Amino acid sequence: MTRWHLIVPAMVLAAAAACAQPEREQPPAAAGEAESQPAAGAEATAGRGGGRGEGGGGRGVVSTADLTVVDGWGRPLANPGPEAPAPVRSIDGMWEPAESPGAGIQANGPVSMPSDGKSEPPYTPAGKAAYDSHKALYGYRAVLPSMSNDPRNNCDPLGMPRANFYQLRHTQFIQRPNQVVVLYQFDKRYRVIWTDGREFPKELPDFRWYGYSVGKWADDTNFVVNTIGLIGRERVWLDETGRPMSEEMTVEERFHRVNSNRLEITVTVTDPKFYSRPWVPMDKFPMKLQGSDYDVVEMLCAPSDMASYKEDFADPASGIK
Repeated sequence: MTRWHLIVPAMVLAAAAACAQPEREQPPAAAGEAESQPAAGAEATAGRGGGRGEGGGGRGVVSTADLTVVDGWGRPLANPGPEAPAPVRSIDGMWEPAESPGAGIQANGPVSMPSDGKSEPPYTPAGKAAYDSHKALYGYRAVLPSMSNDPRNNCDPLGMPRANFYQLRHTQFIQRPNQVVVLYQFDKRYRVIWTDGREFPKELPDFRWYGYSVGKWADDTNFVVNTIGLIGRERVWLDETGRPMSEEMTVEERFHRVNSNRLEITVTVTDPKFYSRPWVPMDKFPMKLQGSDYDVVEMLCAPSDMASYKEDFADPASGIK
């Protein structure tokens, strides 16, 4: 028997809990939470991945009561130190969502623009047509599991800016003299932000999952990143609810270092093909610093796991067999 007999109950609980959330809250981690275990040491049996099919195969959470959050080596989190003024021009370090480890899951859309039928972005006619063609697993228009045409169902990369809008977990910024490297926990992806003063290529060599990014400091505590050259539809969606993006999309990220232990992320997207004006899916999303010895939990999307999920759960749940 495959391990889906363990994963599916946790996923069902997560879906049910998500439906009960207030308008702006995000669903609890449940099946997607990989960093926690019961404090009393009881063995948990839920899956460890980020939702439908992704997983590291390790120990997850059955109950969210009395949890001790641990890192990838099973060690409790270290205190990053007392709060102090923000260091000058630095976002270096390991960060996680400040409200809770699962606050960055954002299955029902980015925190500042949830998919609730009311908080919709300003679509152009082409954008609305693209949106209507997408069959998402979450949001107010969610479909049954096997009816979805989300590219990530095939373990394709999330791409940008979706890496900020779905499964934003522990995120490490490695700051070097000429670049900032961003390491994402979900699916173990990374991107490079160049800070050496270069201009964007006049002719892009190619469109890329995570685009071409350049960054500069607006002042001592605000790091501004602009990204172009992104792969758009149909290979990349903007978020988990099926909002579209085209190859004309550009993204601005603002990382505001509030103090030594807190970072706020604001993301603005511009896509004249699919949206009539720029809009802000993420506004001052708070992140908190972790200790420098934190080991990131492995979260991978494995095609073999996705195939098992489809056969053992998604197709039966969708009435296909």
